Amino acid sequence: MQLTPAELLVSDVIGRLIEFWGFKRNMGRVWSVLYLSTDPLSADDLRDSLKISSGAVSMTLTELGRWGVVRKVWIQGERRDFFSAETQLWKMVSRVFNERERTEIVAAIDAFQEALQLLDKAKESERTKLQRERIKQLLDLARLGLKLIDALLATGRLDIEPLAKLRLGLGDR
Repeated sequence: MQLTPAELLVSDVIGRLIEFWGFKRNMGRVWSVLYLSTDPLSADDLRDSLKISSGAVSMTLTELGRWGVVRKVWIQGERRDFFSAETQLWKMVSRVFNERERTEIVAAIDAFQEALQLLDKAKESERTKLQRERIKQLLDLARLGLKLIDALLATGRLDIEPLAKLRLGLGDR
């Protein structure tokens, strides 16, 4: 299957964006070809159209399946597996935010709280005072990030007022 110039352009752009976000470029390329396709495609179709190895296609489809952005589709009379892309973009984005970004922010909050507990046990000095204040600022920022992500995941909308307050130094303390 020959990709159109538009499909090639979009698959390249999505591949670069996905790579920027820490995923493999081929994940974006494979997903975008499936997303733009009118029909489910086989692994062979994807291999031929993107000019990547069978192994790369297989690994990429497995990873995309784990993220829930590609699914196997049964086609009557066919023995091969066919695949289609998740087309609800918000569903995909929210899953990534929930499983990646939110998880990292929660881990950061836990680490900052632990660091503050360690400082509480340390001998008081100018250094520990400075570190306590700065770690509290990091903790406040991480908690704000968690609130924003939770609000975004719950509503699909984002209120930037807390960011404006933070930027202006008006945070609730």
